[in-house]
Amino acid sequence: MSYILQVDFKMEGPFGNEMVKEFTDLAKSINDEEGLIKIWTEDSEAKEAGGIYLFETKESEGKYLTMHKARLKGFGIEKVDGKIFKVNEGLTSINHGPSK
Repeated sequence: MSYILQVDFKMEGPFGNEMVKEFTDLAKSINDEEGLIKIWTEDSEAKEAGGIYLFETKESEGKYLTMHKARLKGFGIEKVDGKIFKVNEGLTSINHGPSK
């Protein structure tokens, strides 16, 4: 079974290539999280960013969300929306999506 975590928050930037420059070290550190795949999201017009995360277990997802909210608070981001979804692996596999 796989789980998706969707995280969204408001931020003033950076976005695009500047975001890549600013958050490369953070992105590399996320690779140390076992069983995690992340897709980074951004909307510069809405001044919103976040990510879609794929986890192998619901427990690891909840633990990561708690840690991530604390990390974002350290960046001055107070309001973080996080939603957890179970992946429907049968339908996901039909559409060639990762389902672990």
